Amino acid sequence: MPGSQSNLKGTVLLVDDDESVRRGLYWALNSDYRVIEAGSRNEAVELLQQEKVDVVISDLHLPPHLDDISEGLTVVQAARSMRPAVQAVVITGSNSKRAALEAVKHGAYGFFEKPLDADEVLHIVNQAARMRRLEIENVRLREELLGSRGFSHLIGGSQSLERIVKHARTVAATSATVLVIGENGTGKELLARAIHEESPRAGGPFVGVSCAALPETLIESELFGHEKGSFTTATQTRKGRFELADGGTLFLDEIADLTPTVQVKLLRVLQERSFERVGGTKTLHVDIRLVAASNCDLEQEVAEGRFRRDLFYRLNVVPLVLPTLRARKEDIPVLAIHFAEKAAQKYLRPAPVLDPLLLEALQEYEWPGNVRELENVMERLVVLTNGPTIDLEFLPEKMLRLLPGTNLADEATLEGGVAALKKRMIFRALEAAGGNKVAAAKLLGISRSYLHRLISEFDL
Repeated sequence: MPGSQSNLKGTVLLVDDDESVRRGLYWALNSDYRVIEAGSRNEAVELLQQEKVDVVISDLHLPPHLDDISEGLTVVQAARSMRPAVQAVVITGSNSKRAALEAVKHGAYGFFEKPLDADEVLHIVNQAARMRRLEIENVRLREELLGSRGFSHLIGGSQSLERIVKHARTVAATSATVLVIGENGTGKELLARAIHEESPRAGGPFVGVSCAALPETLIESELFGHEKGSFTTATQTRKGRFELADGGTLFLDEIADLTPTVQVKLLRVLQERSFERVGGTKTLHVDIRLVAASNCDLEQEVAEGRFRRDLFYRLNVVPLVLPTLRARKEDIPVLAIHFAEKAAQKYLRPAPVLDPLLLEALQEYEWPGNVRELENVMERLVVLTNGPTIDLEFLPEKMLRLLPGTNLADEATLEGGVAALKKRMIFRALEAAGGNKVAAAKLLGISRSYLHRLISEFDL
């Protein structure tokens, strides 16, 4: 068979009772793929169970029921039932498009019309094989996400994140106070929860409060509680967050926003683990682990007189600085897939496949809103996209504009921006292949004739 095994893109299963059709398809594909053949539904299903198949090409009309499409649909369903699903492409006559559309409803990737064109066959099979590779990669990443790294909901494998997780895992076994520093959206509360869940206090409560979200007049009451009648609206005694967190972990986010008065009280709690409710005289003792967080440089706040130096030293026992998303861009693909699947579950959509160009665009953006912004973008894309693959169509223009080789100032439409991306990919492939168009087409996963058409279309 032509072509070395190492250069083949995968395995294609041809299913047709007409040997001449199988021969024609074989010669169209055998230079790029390992090709195996079946003449019936039963043979096809058996081969699917025995072989590692990437793409199935099947006639819809197979023996013994040549008069309907049930045999062909069975092959499609058998392929699509595998995990990850095998891509199926069906063959139909020019007067049987309704049957082909029915096959697509059952999960087929696409269809060919007779008479078959070799270049079209190769192009569609290349696209189906590419979809198969994307689904395999998605399954791999899903399994990686489900696997525990100790702090399983802190997603990513970058060195900067793993270093922080390593330190956090070590400190989790103790009751030491932790100070988490990081920009908004980097996952400070997730890290605090992970520390709690991996600590001996995991059976106790995790109580979180954003100091920035509370009015100054209510902060003391929220943290320390109040006695009935201590102020006008205090109609009953109420426990504060410190009492509610007794035996567990208290997470104070945006701690730099605490007033000087509350800073003094907080310092006493950290020193003595005791306090009084607002309006009360009874001293209460609590057993808590404190994790504080800030999106600003607390040392600078101390230098400028806005934060107590002694409190800073009490909080800064174990400092953990979370990296920004732009500092760990290698984590963006796995995060994007995680958030896309999370959104798909939320909106009852099938698990999506992310186009490689989309992942490239996501990695070019600087993400000022960090992980939270990425999650919002992926939810938007899932909501707006109809179909199994999320591509560049609904990506915010500010992200498209930053892609290398594109200039959306000159491209007034989204189509123009996508065309510019295609041009860039073609240039890269030709450069990598030393100008060899045959090799460039293989790198791009398209047929030689399709590459020639693109070169002509873009006037390259």
